[in-house]
Amino acid sequence: MTSATVTPNPTTPETTPPEPMTPADLTPAPLDREAGYALLAELAGPVAVATLGGLDGLAPGFADWIVTSLFGGTYQRPGLALRDRQIANLAALTALGGVEPQLADHVRNSLRIGMTREEITEVIVHLAPYVGVPKALAGLRVAASTFTASDTAASVTPAEARA
Repeated sequence: MTSATVTPNPTTPETTPPEPMTPADLTPAPLDREAGYALLAELAGPVAVATLGGLDGLAPGFADWIVTSLFGGTYQRPGLALRDRQIANLAALTALGGVEPQLADHVRNSLRIGMTREEITEVIVHLAPYVGVPKALAGLRVAASTFTASDTAASVTPAEARA
């Protein structure tokens, strides 16, 4: 067995390694805890913020990290309207599959911000050739059950809700 030696190519310029990046070189990310909680309340209602307490009992600080980094960070970035972010969320969660509770939350959130049932349905139908028919069907089942639950909740009178 012979060993090969590699000789540098004289036509390839030598490159120097890049300078290490420091935090001062980066644009600061928006992280606004108060804005995150306000947006979550707008999207999902005050009940969503209250239900995070159960998660905090299991994983202290995790719920606050989610709200602060996601709703107080990613959602605060410029460039996409809230409606567009919801379309992206519906698409991503449908594509992932196995995240039905989160998809149902975002179907409800989409309705709360004014998307129609038809628009939500079409987002999911549009995904079928890209993510597969089974995942699109699973997403449609989640949307349908969320629509039904929304209808049921809307038909309950305040007196019935207190009973």
